[in-house]
Amino acid sequence: MVKNQKINFKLRVWWIPQVPIQAFYVSVKNVDEAKLILKTLADYDLFQLHHNVKPDYSNVGGLQYWDKPQNEWLEWENENGDTIDDLLEKDP
Repeated sequence: MVKNQKINFKLRVWWIPQVPIQAFYVSVKNVDEAKLILKTLADYDLFQLHHNVKPDYSNVGGLQYWDKPQNEWLEWENENGDTIDDLLEKDP
């Protein structure tokens, strides 16, 4: 995905701060914004762990896009098949 490329469909970050509770969702404008939010949420969970706010955690998150023909949210990947996790590993 080209940095700052405009996305012509709806995107949202999903985050579960403690599995198995429900996810919460944050609408995002593009993939770069999604990466920032996902990194921030992960850093916040680590901060809470290191400062004994949480005794432990099992979190998970990702990026979804709205698929209008299927009328549902699907996991996002770019034209190369990379997921948001792949991009975060490549460009932390």
